Amino acid sequence: MAHQTGENEQALRKILDLTRLIGIVMLIVYLYVTCHLIFERAELTVAIADKIINNLLHSPIFSCKYALQISPIILLGISLIGAKGRKDEQISVRSNLALVGLGLMMYFAAPLLPLHNLNSCQKAILCLSVLGFLMILAGGTRLSRLITQKLSNDVFNSLNETFPQEERKITNEFSINLPTRYNLKSKVRKSWINIINPFRGLLVIGNPGSGKSYFIIRNVLTQQIEKGFTMFLYDFKYPDLTTIAYNQLLQSRGCYSVPPKFYVINFDDLKCSHRCNPLDPAGMQDISDATEASRTIMLGLNREWVKKQGDFFVESPINFVTAIIWYLRKYKDGIYCTLPHVIELMQVEYKKLFPVLMAEPEIEVLVNPFVSAYQNDAMEQLEGQIASAKISMARLSSPQLYYVLSGNDFTLDINNPRDPKIVSMGNNPQKLQIYGAVLSLYISRVVKQVNRKDQIKCSLIFDEFPTIYFNGMDSLIATARSNKVAATLVVQDYSQLKKDYGREQADVIMNITGNIISGQATGETAKQLSERFGKIIQERRSMSVNSSDTSLSRSTQLDSAIPASTISSLSSGSFVGIVADNPDERIDLKMFHAEVINDHERIKESEQTYEDIPMVRSSLTNEEVMANYYRIKGDIQTILGECGQNNQPTAHNAGVASEEPQEVKEEKSRRLSL
Repeated sequence: MAHQTGENEQALRKILDLTRLIGIVMLIVYLYVTCHLIFERAELTVAIADKIINNLLHSPIFSCKYALQISPIILLGISLIGAKGRKDEQISVRSNLALVGLGLMMYFAAPLLPLHNLNSCQKAILCLSVLGFLMILAGGTRLSRLITQKLSNDVFNSLNETFPQEERKITNEFSINLPTRYNLKSKVRKSWINIINPFRGLLVIGNPGSGKSYFIIRNVLTQQIEKGFTMFLYDFKYPDLTTIAYNQLLQSRGCYSVPPKFYVINFDDLKCSHRCNPLDPAGMQDISDATEASRTIMLGLNREWVKKQGDFFVESPINFVTAIIWYLRKYKDGIYCTLPHVIELMQVEYKKLFPVLMAEPEIEVLVNPFVSAYQNDAMEQLEGQIASAKISMARLSSPQLYYVLSGNDFTLDINNPRDPKIVSMGNNPQKLQIYGAVLSLYISRVVKQVNRKDQIKCSLIFDEFPTIYFNGMDSLIATARSNKVAATLVVQDYSQLKKDYGREQADVIMNITGNIISGQATGETAKQLSERFGKIIQERRSMSVNSSDTSLSRSTQLDSAIPASTISSLSSGSFVGIVADNPDERIDLKMFHAEVINDHERIKESEQTYEDIPMVRSSLTNEEVMANYYRIKGDIQTILGECGQNNQPTAHNAGVASEEPQEVKEEKSRRLSL
C-alpha cells in the first residue's frame, strides 16, 4: 500500500469535516421543518430561509417522505467511516454498538411518539433527534478508534503448522496401511499412513500410554499375518500381543501356502511354553557363532559392559564362555550343546575343567591365558577374568529355565518355506534382567537363521526393544531388506535406547531406520525427530499501532513442520512420523501428523471371541522339571569322567614349551592337579 503524504491526509480530514458539517446542517433543516412551530414561537424563523427550504423539499432528492430525516444520518456515517484518531485497545465494541443502536432508535422513533399535543410532540422530536444524533456521533467516533486489524487467534500456531498429507491408500503385498485423519487449515480430512516398504525398518517411539501397542503394533502384526508373513514376536507384557497374534493366525491360515505353526516361549508358565535350544548345534557352523552367542548372553546379563566392550575384564569372560560353548559343540557332535550345560560346565573346578577344555585344539588359543594364569598362581587375575562370567551365568541356574532351554520342540528358522513358524517369546517385567538375557540369545540366533537367501517374507517385532540386547540390529536393517526381513522396533524414548545400548549404537538405530512413527515424546527425542521432519513455509504476521492508524505486515519463512513442543504434547492415538517409499512406488507426501483411526467397537467385539493360548503340556509336573535339572548336572559329570582321565595336562595342552626342565613340568602338573 502506498504511503499517504501529509497533504492528502489533511485534505481527507477537511472533506470529512465538511461532510459532518453538512450532516449537522441537514439535521438543523430537518428539525426546522419538523418542529417549525417551536421555531416560530421562539421567533427564530426567517422568510428567506423558509423559501429556500421549501424549494429544497420540492427537489427530486427529497421527494421521498423520509429523505430529509435520513440524510443527516447518512452524511454522519460517511464522515465516521474515514475518521481517524488515536487507537485504543480497551474500547468495547459491544457497548459502543449499543450506544449507536440506542441513538438510531431514539432518532427514528421520535416522530412516532403518540402525543396528542402538537407542541409537546415537536419538543419531543427536537430533543430525541438531537440526543440520538449525538449518541450516534459519540458511539461511531469511538468505534472508529477501534483496532480492526487483528492477529490470528491461533495461540499455539497449530493451524499454521498444518500441511498436506497422503490421502491415498497405497498397497502392495508387503504394505502396512493405517487409516488416519488430520487437520489442514482447520478442516479435518482423512488420510493414510502407507508403510509400503517395511523391510527398511520401522521404529515406533512413544512415552507410556501414547498408544503404541493399541494403535500401531496391533495393526502391524494383524496386517502382516493377513499377508502371509512368518513372525518372531518379542512380547514384553506377555500375553497381550501374543493373544492377538495367535487369534489372528487362526483367522488367516488360508493366507499361507503352508500354514505356519505357532510356538510360545514362556519361562513363567511351562505348561504353555514350548522348548527350544538357542545353541542348537545344527545352527552353529563355526566358532564365530559361539563367539556371537557368548557376547550376546554376557552383555545381556551385564548391560553396563555394553559401553566397555574391548576392555580386558569384559573380553576375557566372553572368550571363556565362547570356549565352553564351542567345546560342547564339538564334543560328540554337540549332543550336550545347550545353555544349561554351558552354565554347569563353567562351575567346575579349574583343575578338572582346564584339562578337558585343552583337549579341543580349536579353543586352545582361547583357554591358554586362563591356564597360564592358573599355572602361575595369578589367582586374582584368573578370578577377575572368569568369576564375573561364572557369577553372571549362575543367575540363570533355574530348573524352569533349564527345562525350556534344553529341549528341541522347534528350530529358529522361522521363515523356512517348508516349515514356517510364528514364534512369540514372553518376558516378565519383574524378572527383566534374567529373562532378558536369555531372550537376547534367542533373538540373536533367530536373526542369524532368518537373514538368509531363498526364504519367505518374515517380520521381527520387538516390543520394548531396549529391554533386550542385540548388537547387530543396525546390520540387520541394512542387509536384511533383500532377504525380505522386516524389523519393527518399539522404544519409549531415545534416552532409554542410549542408556542400554550406548550413544553410538542408539544414534545408528535412530538414523538407519527408514520408517518412523512417534507418539508423545519429550526432550532430546522430540528435538531429533523435529529436525528429521524438516521445515515448511509458514506465514508470520506483525501489527504496529500508532496514534492515527494501525499497520499489519505479513511475511513467510521456513520453520519446523512439527516442532518439538508439538511432539511433546501429542494426545494418545496421535502420531507424527515419516515413511519410506520404493523407486516404482513414489510417495511425495511422506511426512504425517495425524490421529490413527481404530474401530474400537469391532476390536472390543473381536477380543471377546479370542481363544486362550493353548497349553503345550497339560500333565507336566514339577518332578519332571527337577529330573531334567539333575540330568543336566549328571551330563557334566559324565563329560568330566569321559574326558578327564584321557586329557591330563601335558606340555602341549598346558601351553608349556617342550624344552622346559622336567622339574618345571612336574611342578606345573602338580599345581594343575590341585
